[in-house]
Amino acid sequence: MNKPVLDVCCGSRMFYFNKLDDRVLFCDKRNESHILCDGRVLNINPDVQVDFTALPFDDETFYQVCFDPPHLIKVGHNSWLAKKYGQLNKSTWQDDLRKGFSECFRVLKTNGTLIFKWNETDIPVKEILALTEYEPLFGHISGKRSNTHWISFIKRKQL
Repeated sequence: MNKPVLDVCCGSRMFYFNKLDDRVLFCDKRNESHILCDGRVLNINPDVQVDFTALPFDDETFYQVCFDPPHLIKVGHNSWLAKKYGQLNKSTWQDDLRKGFSECFRVLKTNGTLIFKWNETDIPVKEILALTEYEPLFGHISGKRSNTHWISFIKRKQL
């Protein structure tokens, strides 16, 4: 598992050009398949099944970490949206995401890059960024309603 990139919430690997890219260690806490409402098959098949709040990797292991956690809290558990994107716990989401950021930065090498993706459907990005002590470097808004944010961080050397 000597890979330079860690994706801690890979889901069905939707935004990857190569869903089998051997540079990436694909992780998710789910390992499941679903038939979506339009008949398409959704496969969530991580290389390693882990929870992003407690990563089983050594400190400063990866050059890049991708953190695209579930962003929905106001969705039914069995809805196609929950199956496709996952779902946050309504009562613990802040603590879960705080732990997730902490774990991502812990396993990221000094001067490594964290790529964070967030959709503001239920929670504004401003509230999410308040859950980490790290300062974003740059970002980009995308999507039909411009509510998906791609944000880049660089892990600075500890003083």
